[in-house]
Amino acid sequence: MNRRRFVRTTVAALAATGCAAKSQVPREVVDPLGTDAIGQAALVAQGRLSPRELADAAIARAEQINPVINALVTETFDAARERAASLPAGPLSGVPFAIKDLDDVAGVRTTRGSRAFLNHIAATSSELVQADERTGLNIIGKTNTPEFGLIGTTESLALGACRNPWNTSHSTGGSSGGSAAAVAAGILAAASASDGGGSIRVPSACCGLVGLKPSRGRMIGEQDQIDVLDISVKHAVTRSVRDSALLLALGQGRNGRSGLAPVDFVQPNPGRRLRIAFSIRSAKGTDPHPDVAGVQQATARLCESLGHEVVEAAPQYDGQAFEDRFIDLWASGAAEIRAQFLSAGVAEAQLPELLEPWTLYLAERALAAPPGALAAVRAHFLDVQSVVNRFLQTVDVWLTPVLSAPPPMLGEQGPLVPPAELYRRVLDWVAYTPLSNALGLPGISLPLGWSRDGLPIGSLFTARFGEERTLLELAYQLEAAAPWFERRPNPVV
Repeated sequence: MNRRRFVRTTVAALAATGCAAKSQVPREVVDPLGTDAIGQAALVAQGRLSPRELADAAIARAEQINPVINALVTETFDAARERAASLPAGPLSGVPFAIKDLDDVAGVRTTRGSRAFLNHIAATSSELVQADERTGLNIIGKTNTPEFGLIGTTESLALGACRNPWNTSHSTGGSSGGSAAAVAAGILAAASASDGGGSIRVPSACCGLVGLKPSRGRMIGEQDQIDVLDISVKHAVTRSVRDSALLLALGQGRNGRSGLAPVDFVQPNPGRRLRIAFSIRSAKGTDPHPDVAGVQQATARLCESLGHEVVEAAPQYDGQAFEDRFIDLWASGAAEIRAQFLSAGVAEAQLPELLEPWTLYLAERALAAPPGALAAVRAHFLDVQSVVNRFLQTVDVWLTPVLSAPPPMLGEQGPLVPPAELYRRVLDWVAYTPLSNALGLPGISLPLGWSRDGLPIGSLFTARFGEERTLLELAYQLEAAAPWFERRPNPVV
């Protein structure tokens, strides 16, 4: 099926299932940002709101709240207003959207969260951005991210801290923290995100959103990524499950080497019953914060109440060895960045003026690694993949925490923490998410709980390779049983 035909059939599916039906949207909409992306597109399609009015509403909200939370770091408001008059027809035509500042939008600044790129203007848009634009999404800006997406909090020296709308003293997580903050604060219904070690699921958990990490090789521009060292994937953060499902259907690539069958627009399937493995302790044998443990136990009970079989089980592998090899790979990316600066003529003494201490610390770790370090990473990942895949053949889904603790205070994992101490804090916090990146598995964070201080806590569901449908069908059930959409933060403005 070619892309044009796919878009047509997706629009038909939306109409047939009622996702774009008038009954989904109140007759008189006071706040056009109060619905999800599909609801916003329905308002436009029904002629009850123009794309310009929708863009103006998102921009007004951004102008009100962004000075507080620092989610958008580059604004394209004027261009969005102009585009509103000539957006292509598509399933999401007219819906305001923003792009994580690791991805290029032609003619717009791409900082990558680094002081070295504060004045860099992209010449062309990435493949996935082009696909987003073809669906009719209207880009209003770029969202905050840590330097090169290398850490799980969004508070770079270049762009400043992104503040969690639920409590502006706390982190949004990262590296898609700006996107998550913009959606949680009601500026947008959805925003772009990417995940190389948890960077969709972590900020979704911190900000009370739906965060689906697709399988390796699923999305446009990634179809030929089949190596275990290809750990990063792209998608979005959303407030509703159906928005995540639609953006997956529209953003997936085709005819790649990954062997993945296309996923159509996944619909609720309340009759399907699953066997769900449940574990709280990390692979290193550590227990999460009591608030996190309590939320996961409640989530397991909720799954049982929906008729699913829940069993306490987890694959057995060396968690510390996996963490060490994952960081070896992660650090190799920082070393490549360092090498690119040096080859461009930047003196080594100048690097601390351009790159953050964390980036340089990781690069130094990679430079100190023995020969063949990446070959050892690949071999270890394949060994763990064999263990986990055998485990997943015995269950449909695996439930764990997303993070070991609720969102930290800003500064606890920020760029000014001594790198050796930051290393310990980061790896202890994100103990659960990197596994899916190494193995290429899909995972979804759902906002099913709250800390005693009123901060979101996510639950992580992981499935077999290519089984995004299983995750989304379960997510629909949980969304209906424990609705989160109407629960909104109230940041000070």
